[in-house]
Amino acid sequence: MASLEDIVKKQKPGAQFVISAQMLGLDPQEFDPLAQRWLDDGGPGFNVVGVPHRTVVEGEFLVSRVTVIRTTAPL
Repeated sequence: MASLEDIVKKQKPGAQFVISAQMLGLDPQEFDPLAQRWLDDGGPGFNVVGVPHRTVVEGEFLVSRVTVIRTTAPL
């Protein structure tokens, strides 16, 4: 699986793209806390835009995919 840094580095500043649990080799239970932090504080080199996609796991809604926009901030 690709690392988060590899995925972000491939994008040009201003590009909009998707980061999913599957892309990072994580299950939704592992991805959700990361995505929640990104929603609040932004991620390394990107900001979340739009509404995150959620998946139901054992009756709980967990973030499984986010749409982000690449910033010029360092990774």
